[in-house]
Amino acid sequence: MIIAIDGPAASGKGTLARRVAEAMDYAYLDTGLLYRATGAKVLAENGNPADEAAAVAAAENLSASDLEGEALRSEEVGTAASKVAAIPRVREVLLDFQRTLATTPPGGKRGAVLDGRDIGTVVCPEAPIKFYLTASVEERANRRFKQLQEKNPAAIYERVLKELEERDARDSARDVAPLKMADDAIHIDTDRLNANAVFDAVMAHIHTHMGADD
Repeated sequence: MIIAIDGPAASGKGTLARRVAEAMDYAYLDTGLLYRATGAKVLAENGNPADEAAAVAAAENLSASDLEGEALRSEEVGTAASKVAAIPRVREVLLDFQRTLATTPPGGKRGAVLDGRDIGTVVCPEAPIKFYLTASVEERANRRFKQLQEKNPAAIYERVLKELEERDARDSARDVAPLKMADDAIHIDTDRLNANAVFDAVMAHIHTHMGADD
């Protein structure tokens, strides 16, 4: 069983995917973390995340330790991730890793939950259950701003909003695997829903689907 959860930055897909994986006892992969780690690796070497050679080299040399650390959640790394993700060869390098985990979950798990921007359209188009989470860019910026304020009181909302708008444009306009909803995905607008309400709605759909397959 593969559950795909897609959506733009700060739409709540990561929080949801982790909760669903825990509830179902499935493997979980935040695919965006692979691109964040790649972008962070390029930055650590004083490279340009938009440079194909530097980004591909970083993707090919990722290690498990590169996927750890709070620094991966910074806005600077998020911007770098969006840039390396627009490079076709980087996506090709990381695609096999994602598909392998989805089809053969580690630890003997019966299924996997993957969240990202192209899980339902490119990585696992055959996934039987797909969700696409959205929220207005203003609401998403407000959520991200509150998260950042907890660590950095000097965070500026307008800057967070601008960076999200730029990421949305870059992710949606890229030639390879652009951000978009799969035709058979369940669309959930999280603007006026809290995390618990979204989780309950998603789990209800999952159980209905799985019950129909019995």
